[in-house]
Amino acid sequence: MKSTGFLQLGVFLLCLTQMVQGATPDILTVSYPASTGVGGLSMNVEFHLWIPPGVKKIKAVIVHQHGCGDGAENSGETAALDLHWRALAERNQSALLSPHYHAIGANCRLWCDPRNGSDAAFLRALDDLGQKSGHAELSAAPWCLWGHSGGGFWASIMLALHPERIVAIVCRSGSGIIAWEKGEIPQPEYSPASFGVPVLMNPGLKERGDRQFDGAWSTCWRQFEFLRSHDAPVAFGPDPNSAHECRNSRLVAIPFLDACLRQRIGPAGSPLKPVKRQDSFWGNWKTGEISRTSSPTAEKSWLPDAASAKAFSQYVTNGITSDSTPPEHAPKITLAARLAGSSGVLLEWTAQADFESGIREFRIYRDGQLVRRLPEIANDRMGFAQFQPLSYHDTPIPNPPALRFQEETPPDGKPHSYTISTVNGAGLEGPKSDPVRIQ
Repeated sequence: MKSTGFLQLGVFLLCLTQMVQGATPDILTVSYPASTGVGGLSMNVEFHLWIPPGVKKIKAVIVHQHGCGDGAENSGETAALDLHWRALAERNQSALLSPHYHAIGANCRLWCDPRNGSDAAFLRALDDLGQKSGHAELSAAPWCLWGHSGGGFWASIMLALHPERIVAIVCRSGSGIIAWEKGEIPQPEYSPASFGVPVLMNPGLKERGDRQFDGAWSTCWRQFEFLRSHDAPVAFGPDPNSAHECRNSRLVAIPFLDACLRQRIGPAGSPLKPVKRQDSFWGNWKTGEISRTSSPTAEKSWLPDAASAKAFSQYVTNGITSDSTPPEHAPKITLAARLAGSSGVLLEWTAQADFESGIREFRIYRDGQLVRRLPEIANDRMGFAQFQPLSYHDTPIPNPPALRFQEETPPDGKPHSYTISTVNGAGLEGPKSDPVRIQ
């Protein structure tokens, strides 16, 4: 690719666009002010949506719902940027949605009980984002709900309000059941349809008995018992290494939701299919043992297929899962140019994360020789290295790293060929991108 004034101008305009748009030009957002009406949401809220490029018709919406508190709420700004969750969405032709409720210290139940206005705001956002994106089917598409803490509280009540719309739910360290059993909130009415929705309760084992977070463990367990008593397809899968932080919960949540999406999504406009109970597996959360025997006991969890059962077994045993296959997709270089006024080089690219274990790093090659790893030091904040460092809330930390490489001083001023590869969470390298040549 030749160094030209046009390319240099393109680099400048791209950087300017990213600064103006907060480096998230592929995110659509709708914002609503606090409502003063009866039953309205009493706080500001934004909804951030990512749609996989090239998807003609969205089959489902994957909702990544934050929990309570300022830090948790702010994680709603980065959830839709997560490359690993995007891989789940892209694999299933689905959109990824991250709400951001601004409680700012107010009672969390003003939003995490959806009957207080967040349900109506959520439905409104789907309508408006459908119009804004040109995907009107968003307003009727089914949902996968993942929620942490207060987000799990929210999802457990949405299960009663909209069971016909919900493909599956993962409640990470949260449910509303103890609150309504104590009479703190009105008890939701679960219908027979509610008991057909697959649910994974996913607390941290270290929450049990903890002074601050034992309630999160207890409410997950009570929700599991309640759903099990109604013969619902429900799993209880605690993380042995975590307390209330999400740690590596995505390693069990993503395969669970993926299996449910593949089993339950039918032709556009058709009702969700029931889960294939004849294909189910049963996992013992205390031992990790997996069987095909249908014996719903307190120790055993329903799992939709072999892949989710394997992930469950490894996760409840070790808090992490294995991955023996390299990334399938090579990055795509979208910009390759000389930096204006220097001999430096700028590369930018897009990448699809490895479905099983995400992205640990990118490797940059010049003329076939490795010249840089990004990041140069592994981001292993949660004991599982990822290119996008993970926060407490299963989201990228603020200002996650860009898919960009800048080399200020190549060894000479001569033309060079560059390629990029992806390394997954297991340390396995995938195919290299198509080469680009910079003159």
